[in-house]
This record gives sequence, structure tokens and C-alpha cells, in this order.
Amino acid sequence: MSAFLTATWSHLVMLNYETPPEVALPYVPRGVEPDTFEGRTLVSLVGFLFDDTRVRGAVIPFHTRFEEVNLRLYVRYRADSGWRRGVVFVKEIVPRFFVALLANRLYNERYVSLPMRHAIDPGKRAQYSWRFQGRWNSLGVAVSGEPHTPAGGSEEEFITEHYWGYTAQRDGGTLEYQVEHPQWRVWKAGQARLDCDVSALYGNSFELYLKNEPSSAFLAEGSAVTVHEGKRIT
Repeated sequence: MSAFLTATWSHLVMLNYETPPEVALPYVPRGVEPDTFEGRTLVSLVGFLFDDTRVRGAVIPFHTRFEEVNLRLYVRYRADSGWRRGVVFVKEIVPRFFVALLANRLYNERYVSLPMRHAIDPGKRAQYSWRFQGRWNSLGVAVSGEPHTPAGGSEEEFITEHYWGYTAQRDGGTLEYQVEHPQWRVWKAGQARLDCDVSALYGNSFELYLKNEPSSAFLAEGSAVTVHEGKRIT
């Protein structure tokens, strides 16, 4: 399987929320099923930095370093080798129009391009902001202490250890792609903040749940990543 994109993802803010199963179900592509943690349906708002970004090994000028914020949910797929745990994106925000255009055309993802900015104090706090409908929205965390490897069976492990992406195609089929990276260390957040027009950006079905306190919140160190070429599973 060949690499489509390589990059470094760093300073990953992860705010995780519990929702009823019916909120996530309309976004689950054909051929995969929801993946739950201890019987709970979780969705995550994730903000992070792309760096040293290359598409099929090539550097695209002015597109190597940028922010992303996405809302994602969790699924699994029964492959011949066993269960694969993956994510489905409800919406992905980047400040680079070409990145959004390429992902939407090649993978049928749900990218939008908006002005973005970030403020990071490594190992202490991180915040990502995006300008939408005339005002700045943001998410962020403050942490302390040393990072740790998520314990087996923990919610932190569940959130970070999904290595496949699935996206519905225009003809109703489903595309699968692998994301490779080592296990990330995380800091548990002492403070977490979301200031977002949820209804306008993600739809009314998410508004009630993303305005609650998150089920968990943490900051992941990140690493080099490889996103492989996608293939059809249905």
C-alpha cells in the first residue's frame, strides 16, 4: 500500500463527548459499524498542527504547515484479518483551500477552508481557532505534569488508537485508508474549553451534546504520520 501523504501531527487537542447512537449513525458509511467504548457512543473534536506535509513525496509551496480542526466519530470494519478500528469525519477545517479541494475530490471527505490560527505553549496548553460566519470559534486545553502512555482499555487509548479512515463515496460505496503512527503519549487536561457555533457548523443534532462538559479531554504529543492511498471496500 503506497503512501499518499506524510506529515508530522503535533499538539493534538482532543475533546470527547458522549452522544446517543442515533446522532452518529447517519454518518456511518456502508459496510462499517459504530465502535463504542464501554457501550457508549463517543465523538471527538480534535485540533492539531500539520508540519512537513508532503503529498506523494512532493512539497507543495505554502502548504507544509497549517492547522486542522475536525469532528469525528468511531467505527469498525470486519476485514479478513479481523476488526479494524477507524474514524469517520463529520467535518474537517483547514486554512488551505488546496488541501480541502484535494481531500474532497480524492476521498470525498467533508473539508472546508476557513481562516485559522493557534496558540501553543508546549506541554502546558494549546488552542486552535477558526473564523466562521464573522466570529472566531476555538477549542483548547490546559495541562500539567508529564505525558503518559494511555493505559490499556482506557478511554484515552480508545480515542487515540484508531488507525483507519472510512468515507462514503458519491455512488454510495465506502473508501478505506490506513493512517500509520506510533502510540502517542498524552497529558490529561485540567481545563478544557470549547467556544463554537455548533449548530451552524455541525448541525442541530450535535448541538445539545457538544455544549455539555466533555467526557474526557487531553493533549496528545503527536508524531510523524503516513496516510496511505485509499481503496474501496464496498
